Amino acid sequence: MKPIAVALLSLALVPACHSSNAASKEANPAAPHFDAAHSDARAIELADAAMCAMGGRAAWDATRVLTWNFFGRRKHVWDKWTGDYRLEDGERVVLMNLDTGKGRVFDKGVEVSDAKLVEEGLKKAKSVWINDSYWLVMPYKLKDDGVTLKYGGERALPDGRAADLLVLTFEAVGDTPQNKYEVWIARDTKLVEQWAFYASRDDAEPKITTAWGNWQPYGSILLSGERGPDRKLTDIAVLDAPPASLRSL
Repeated sequence: MKPIAVALLSLALVPACHSSNAASKEANPAAPHFDAAHSDARAIELADAAMCAMGGRAAWDATRVLTWNFFGRRKHVWDKWTGDYRLEDGERVVLMNLDTGKGRVFDKGVEVSDAKLVEEGLKKAKSVWINDSYWLVMPYKLKDDGVTLKYGGERALPDGRAADLLVLTFEAVGDTPQNKYEVWIARDTKLVEQWAFYASRDDAEPKITTAWGNWQPYGSILLSGERGPDRKLTDIAVLDAPPASLRSL
């Protein structure tokens, strides 16, 4: 989809969201432990604008179940409301609750009974979810707990369009709080259209820089599945209720 078409689509989803900066902030409250004290006002404003362009905070909160395939390697089903989660990773299937950490592990269709192996399987599955879900929904998590947002100035996207750069760092969250991301928000679409990943906030160069392309509507929100020419998130869907495969937990 062309950038202008995406911009028109996002505006059509939530026209009232753009009425004022104050309304935008009110409509997209930060998580309790978002680092507002060390974040830039301009960076926060851009995060709110991106949320608005993707459908708005109310639409995101109302989105219940997300499914996707991570680069053809792993299949995910995630109930945002309950924390129930299903991972299909090769011949392994994990059913767990991300909030409680409890669940079941299956290898080649047979349930694993060894307590230590189950614990290890659940821990690994949660780490996989942390990584793979961030590749799908990072723009919705710009004001999460432990996040600090800095404004990095105006930049150009590969096609020459103007963008504003957000710099994300983390404190005591996730598996790798030392990471850093640079996020390009296009000025015309207000959507994230590129990111760069740094394994450490002190690194001079990113490990990877990829596009965020092919933004499309799913339910009442927008999601992007293209991460450059060789990386794609496929089978993306938004469901109103958990499927039977998830209810077997």
